[in-house]
Amino acid sequence: MKSAASRWHPIPPGILLLTGLLLMGGCGGPELTPWHTDQLTREFSARRSADVDNFADYLALEKTLFAQLDERVYAKTATGPEYALMRYSKGSLADPAQRQPNWNRSFELSSNAPAGAVLLLHGMSDSPYSLRALGESLHRRGFQVLGLRLPGHGTAPSGMLGIDWQDMARATRLGMKHLAQGVGDKPIHIIGYSTGAALALDYALRVEQGQAAPKPASLVLVSPAVGISPAAALAKWKRRLGLLPGLGSLAWLQIEPEFDPYKYNSFATNAAEQVHRLTSSVAGRIGNRAGSDSFLPPILILKSTVDATVSTNAVVDRLLLQLAPRRHELVLFDINRFAATSSLLVEDPAPLTTRLIADDQLPFGLTLVSNAASNSRAVKAFYKAPFSTGVARIEPLDQEWPLGVFSLSHVALPFPPDDPLYGREPPKGRDQLFLGQQALQGERGVLKISGDFMLRLRHNPFYDYLEKRVLGWIEKTPRN
Repeated sequence: MKSAASRWHPIPPGILLLTGLLLMGGCGGPELTPWHTDQLTREFSARRSADVDNFADYLALEKTLFAQLDERVYAKTATGPEYALMRYSKGSLADPAQRQPNWNRSFELSSNAPAGAVLLLHGMSDSPYSLRALGESLHRRGFQVLGLRLPGHGTAPSGMLGIDWQDMARATRLGMKHLAQGVGDKPIHIIGYSTGAALALDYALRVEQGQAAPKPASLVLVSPAVGISPAAALAKWKRRLGLLPGLGSLAWLQIEPEFDPYKYNSFATNAAEQVHRLTSSVAGRIGNRAGSDSFLPPILILKSTVDATVSTNAVVDRLLLQLAPRRHELVLFDINRFAATSSLLVEDPAPLTTRLIADDQLPFGLTLVSNAASNSRAVKAFYKAPFSTGVARIEPLDQEWPLGVFSLSHVALPFPPDDPLYGREPPKGRDQLFLGQQALQGERGVLKISGDFMLRLRHNPFYDYLEKRVLGWIEKTPRN
């Protein structure tokens, strides 16, 4: 194994100074645990797993990976009532094995006579659970569904330390190849959530360049990672500093207790670096093809106008405005304009939505899900056709904004209100962990769960509309 010194690259003085200022005091913080430090060697890698060239082999390797996780992490973690909210304590409320199936692993929902197939790609630090609900609905409609566990995910946060975005891209190609073998010439679609959306775009670009097959019939991108914070570019320097003795904590942007069975709460610096590299690669290739005719399949994008993780402006400017006209759709979920007045907002998305509604040169269809009026919690979907001004169609949703909810969030869109883990209320009559909407109040710093975690909405009150749009898009989009 190479030493830390042999892997070191010189850091430009300006970056070193800036990084040092940003990271001052970064050597302290929470203690690292085995799930932060023990990197599992049975994980799939595009470089080290050259003999894995089909999905059956990928699943076989995944099985040995989870056995290694049990041996190196679960077996070394204490158990008992005091560990009831510890994900890596066997038998705890947060232990994924307490819920069957274990949605951290790749899953496939087969059909005897499939209408087509759908590949589900989750986000960075997430798991296949993120798109489980959409996958089950598509399966009920006759589609073969593959929920792919991307490399580095579903096991321990340490999986994020050595992952490369090309590993996830390679796994995506294996998944599409597998679905093509199962459904033949029937249409195959990709649904990507957050980073999974960027992977879907990467795959479609590779197909266009003759580097992958089959061609997807369409893409559905949920909260897509198209443009992220420029500060993510600094992640690689922080990661390199973390290779030095005594600076291991710099390998982490966030170290938190692990109580979520399907998502890492801790976030590795390398994960931010890989998202930045992936999104930069995708944006550059799309920019190079801007103006070309139909170089990507039809795309449906669903996103919250406010998103602390990825940029809404980038979705419009760096993606949709670069593509062929009249082939793509954007669905934006606005803030609750009855509950959130502009005087309370750090930044009001109204200028963006006003600009989009007024622009008669937009080449894509736009739907804005918003209040029927500023003095009403009732919600309607306002549709604007490509190359038009103003709203062409209004659809009442027969729903209202829930009391106390002022917006959606990056993490909310793919989860229905009745999700047993992240939903509006815990399932009745079941003694299990619930991380959804709660109304806990008290002094700050008392609970291990942060106030930011409690505040952030984790389900979509308008999930039924999102699901209707996704199912309609996939069922009506012909094969290219």
